[in-house]
Amino acid sequence: MDAAPLPRTSLSDEVVARLRAEIVEGRWPVGERIPPESELVTTLGVARGTLREALRSLRYSGLIEIRRGDGTYVLSRSELPAALRRTGVELESVLEARSVLEPALARWAAERADPEAIDRIEEALARRREAGDDDWVDADAAMHEAVAWASGNRVLAEVYVALLPALREVTERALRRPGFRRDDPRGHEDVLAAIRAGDGEAAAARAAENLRATEAWHLEGRAEHGL
Repeated sequence: MDAAPLPRTSLSDEVVARLRAEIVEGRWPVGERIPPESELVTTLGVARGTLREALRSLRYSGLIEIRRGDGTYVLSRSELPAALRRTGVELESVLEARSVLEPALARWAAERADPEAIDRIEEALARRREAGDDDWVDADAAMHEAVAWASGNRVLAEVYVALLPALREVTERALRRPGFRRDDPRGHEDVLAAIRAGDGEAAAARAAENLRATEAWHLEGRAEHGL
């Protein structure tokens, strides 16, 4: 973490803000172990007790998991209600949430994204095309996340990031059905093209079309197996 030490008069909530930024902005990815206490104490210039208080706050908010004897790991990039991330979320709920968020995020990405953000979408889409069965779900989620952050709306991007575990869950359930193909309903190249052209209307429309194809893909697979 590249950061100047905090003033010695800072409170634990300032430490929480600094550590939270590392997590929310993805500099410490989900599942990764964060630096040990000794390193964070030196980097931030705070007492160990202050750091531990901040870590407890982050644990209570659901961002980190403290494993005794192993270290502290990033659990989530969002503090939104656990209902968005709980195991067993219904397919229909995920699809409805996506239908509200994705077209709007694509529209704003087309209107606001800078060249660097667009390049990140393109890179994520390339990984999605090349992904194998074991990592396709994560690659798909990464592409959608790149669009969300490109929208420039941090609040809705964080909402969408909180939805991603549920998105992964329902997709993984579909792919585990016996004999169900991993046919990609749409490649999303059309969404990228609209974003790159700065056409918000087209980006929103293409995202909505992709969602309709995705819904049909999920429901077809469920019907095939009597689910």
